[in-house]
Amino acid sequence: MKSIAGSVSKIAAPVLGRRGLAEAEMILGWAAVVGEDLARDTLPIKLSFGKGERVDGTLHLKVVSAAAPEVRHREPQIIERINGFFGYRAVAHLKLTQGPLPGAPVAPPKSPRPLTPAESQTLHRSLDGIADPDLKAALERWGRAVLGDQPPPAAPLAPRRKSR
Repeated sequence: MKSIAGSVSKIAAPVLGRRGLAEAEMILGWAAVVGEDLARDTLPIKLSFGKGERVDGTLHLKVVSAAAPEVRHREPQIIERINGFFGYRAVAHLKLTQGPLPGAPVAPPKSPRPLTPAESQTLHRSLDGIADPDLKAALERWGRAVLGDQPPPAAPLAPRRKSR
């Protein structure tokens, strides 16, 4: 059996090259180039150069928004590692685009908590003067969502017994 790892870059290079990143090996080995921690939060999109140039390019990176400040702070180190991978000064700048990476899990929407009986009564009382049933229903749904996103009200403290 032939190892698939040796064939992947040959197969991927033409496809990735059409995207503007002729250096397909960099994408395939991104974690080895920048390290596992940065590779989890970044994805190289394309490497662009000036007309007729193949040095001092700009690497376009998709970056998880929360990691963007760290990537910006570590930019000189990242560029040094990329250029070490290529063996020449291929990259001079990083251009960051913030957002979720493809294939990243998306958090399910949080459903609001059920309202307490007191909250429900207050909400219903505040909607009593609304005649339009559709508007009233929409405002009730909105009120339940807003109130349900807040922590439940604290239970009133029981009066303390006096000690003798």
